Amino acid sequence: MSSVIKIIKGREKRIKSGHLWVFSNEIAGSLKGYKAGEIVDIYSYRNEFLGRGYINPSSLISVRILSYEKEEINREFFYRKITEAWRYRKRVYPDLDSYRLVFGESDFLPGLIIDKYEDYLSVQTLSLGMDVRLDMILAVLEDIFRPYGIVERNEAAVRRLEGLEERNGILRGSIKGNVTITENGLKFGVDILKGQKTGFFFDQRENRQSIGKYVKKEGRVLDSFCYSGGWSVYAAASGAAEVIGLDSSDDAIGLSEKNAEINGFSKICRFKKVDVFDELRSLVSDREEFDAIILDPPAFVKSAGKVREALKGYKEINLQAMKLLKEGGILITCSCSYHIDRETFKDMLVQSASDLERSFRLMEFRGQALDHPVLLSMRETEYLKCAILQRV
Repeated sequence: MSSVIKIIKGREKRIKSGHLWVFSNEIAGSLKGYKAGEIVDIYSYRNEFLGRGYINPSSLISVRILSYEKEEINREFFYRKITEAWRYRKRVYPDLDSYRLVFGESDFLPGLIIDKYEDYLSVQTLSLGMDVRLDMILAVLEDIFRPYGIVERNEAAVRRLEGLEERNGILRGSIKGNVTITENGLKFGVDILKGQKTGFFFDQRENRQSIGKYVKKEGRVLDSFCYSGGWSVYAAASGAAEVIGLDSSDDAIGLSEKNAEINGFSKICRFKKVDVFDELRSLVSDREEFDAIILDPPAFVKSAGKVREALKGYKEINLQAMKLLKEGGILITCSCSYHIDRETFKDMLVQSASDLERSFRLMEFRGQALDHPVLLSMRETEYLKCAILQRV
């Protein structure tokens, strides 16, 4: 029998609307008697059943809801949920073998991230409730997918908020070197053990693919914060004559060079290890110009209190990029910072253009890929912004 928590009167509306988090200040009574990670049933002050989830008394997000039914949270539960998530990915990507398999709350598995790289899996358990069930989850994954190897990429700082240590390593099977995946006919080597996040940014898949209609044939492209060279390779495949990729990481530059090579674009793409902020300013000083510029930086803000500081960083790189664009040129600019919403990001771009007294046309405002679905009741699941602008 599950333990029970009750929601304070007036605090149940958000939960009833489909939000999967219960905060500590919404719960009536003390949380001291609960065991971290145990399953609890959530009731309103009127004793109305609201859902079942796991609890962490030490976290601000005290309960994460797994089900709206009084069902057992066991191996069969995870088998069904992961299979449902897989079925959705096969529906939207019938020809792909690499994608985000489970996207936490959007797949009603809060705190769990799973990426599929061909026959390998990369797992993140970002909450205590998921972490204590990791062995069960691994058994399910082995049963469904029979992968060659499963790694955990649990270096995320958010785990510390759950009282968890950071970890990285091989959990099942073995991994020998980088894994090569295919995306829209292009090949990419992925370092699933040491690369950023879980190794590759699937969330930009459709956005990268869209570059074909914006890159000028025989044009010059600048890919800032290039990481593994995804945007660079797509730009070269779209007909660019020259692509320059910038990143501050030696590993990223090495991976970008390999990805350009395996796709036959070594003569078109070149990569530079630099401080991207400094390099953008230097390119402006040198009066360089580009037909297209991509800005795809890492998240500049990890908390709501750092938004103002982060916006200064976003404005700085966008100002410099706008200066570097030829007339008619395209700026593809992104933010993966959840705490900066679409309107705030758009306002920053408006201010940047205004400061330069230049005009830009907003051609598209895109979001994250289909394997990172947005749960309508949880705005926290929508984080990626990708604005495509033209200098006019």
